[in-house]
Amino acid sequence: MATLLHIDTSLNGEDSHSRAVTAAFRTAWESEHPEGTVVYRDLDADPVPHLRAGAYYAGYTAPADRSPQQRDAFALRAELIEEAEAADVILLGAPMYNYSVPSTLKAWIDHVFTVGRTAMTESPSLAGKPAVVVTSRGGSYEKGTPQYGNDYVQSYLRQVLGGGLGLDVTFIVAELTLAPAVPAMAGLVPLFEASRERALAAAASHARDLAVRLAA
Repeated sequence: MATLLHIDTSLNGEDSHSRAVTAAFRTAWESEHPEGTVVYRDLDADPVPHLRAGAYYAGYTAPADRSPQQRDAFALRAELIEEAEAADVILLGAPMYNYSVPSTLKAWIDHVFTVGRTAMTESPSLAGKPAVVVTSRGGSYEKGTPQYGNDYVQSYLRQVLGGGLGLDVTFIVAELTLAPAVPAMAGLVPLFEASRERALAAAASHARDLAVRLAA
């Protein structure tokens, strides 16, 4: 049976829009794979540390040639990489914080992005694997809005996950999430609600489609 690696990063707990959408994906996925495996990481509750020099440079040394200190330094990177490699689908919650991704997600990426294994090699170990990114944002960054062009979540993740790691990336977006809480945005609540419903439906539909594809 297939394995789903599910990673959440929002600091908003049960109030998180990205978590609601990743949960919809996971629920649909588990309904198709009741015997399958879900590996879950909550990077807000249990963040991985920022990448340090010892772990970074150990990645450039062949495993057999690493010193005991290098093996210790690389241990977490190895664990995170192996989780990603073992997954059939990677599901990432990536809310927009200050125009970009949460630092906790960036830390995870820095550990997994390993030259010569997962990236910058002829055969990256994650190449072709489906990755579903659920991103949420307080306003709208669509074409024609004042903030158009300022969403660096999708542009960054498209490059690092798709271009760098070779993952097959799909984005699901919930926007205008601040509308219910900001009086000046009250008129946008219907647009927020429609965006959220589209995201929830897209998550469930895409989970089922992937399940069928992987079962074929």
